[in-house]
Amino acid sequence: MKTSSRGFTLIELLIVVAIIGIIAAIAIPNLLNAVDKGKQKRTMSDLRSIGTAVEAYAVDNTFYPTAASLPAMKAVIDPVFFDVMPLNDGWAHAFQCDSLLSSYTIYSQGKDGSGTNCAAGATSTFVEEICLVNGRFQRYPDGPQR
Repeated sequence: MKTSSRGFTLIELLIVVAIIGIIAAIAIPNLLNAVDKGKQKRTMSDLRSIGTAVEAYAVDNTFYPTAASLPAMKAVIDPVFFDVMPLNDGWAHAFQCDSLLSSYTIYSQGKDGSGTNCAAGATSTFVEEICLVNGRFQRYPDGPQR
């Protein structure tokens, strides 16, 4: 009897599946980190845009808008200084806002949406806040993020 050896053996297929599994185990955490990094950068860009609009309002009116929430601030600056103002950060959590006549703070609560600390300094995790105070980042991501 003559045997024909067409196709792959079971051992060869198992080795290929194992190699694909190892590559996926290495690549997926890096991919998830890159996705969160992109959301963080989008959040910073949106905060910077909102800050620019608030500063433009202050140039025209000599004071910052008074608002306890971002939707309240949107009602004041959106029609003139912003085309479509973002209300949510990259993780789909609402931006937080506190604005008085002489100062303002707008911040993202981070990936988990629970942060309330706008202490000055750099952050090293995605769950920490990103804070814009009077047009400058007071709390911001720096270095590798976890």
